[in-house]
Amino acid sequence: MTSARRGSVQKLVLCAMMAAITAVCAQVAIPIGPVPINLAMLPVFVAGGLLGAGAGAVSQTVYLLVGLLGVPVFSGFSGGPGVVVGPTGGYIVGYIAAAWLTGLLVGHLAVRENGKLRVPVVVLAMAAGLAACYTLGTAWFLAVTGAGLWYALTVCVIPFLAGDALKIAVATLLVCRLRPLLARTGQ
Repeated sequence: MTSARRGSVQKLVLCAMMAAITAVCAQVAIPIGPVPINLAMLPVFVAGGLLGAGAGAVSQTVYLLVGLLGVPVFSGFSGGPGVVVGPTGGYIVGYIAAAWLTGLLVGHLAVRENGKLRVPVVVLAMAAGLAACYTLGTAWFLAVTGAGLWYALTVCVIPFLAGDALKIAVATLLVCRLRPLLARTGQ
């Protein structure tokens, strides 16, 4: 097998793995209201940071499509189109945007000439991805529920800020440790 083909197969496997890890992390949840707290953003950040914009977004698109087919991969072991068109569906779709933006910014701004990552830039890239997810998800929540902006922010954003900051810290550590290993294996 050629090295280019091996790299393509490896990237496909990693996309599938990140989709599966997102499905598992979505089940580690605390149901606090209309939007549960879960760990799904952690693999979203890692997917973007490790796989780059395109493959990171593909991994989360796979997660979304599997859930749309009815496989219970969304939080609370739910699945199907009803979840995606419901009040929290924008956050699930936002995973794609978050992985893409994180991957784009990490790939273009965080990599030094020696191949090492600028940690503050990785953190900011993940924060930008999170902002994209929050924006899309909250706009979707507003459109579906007809709720006011302040209510949406108090149930969809504010309770998640501290936990998502912790996820960014853990994801940054993982990306900075794993990215060099993937580079050595031809990723």
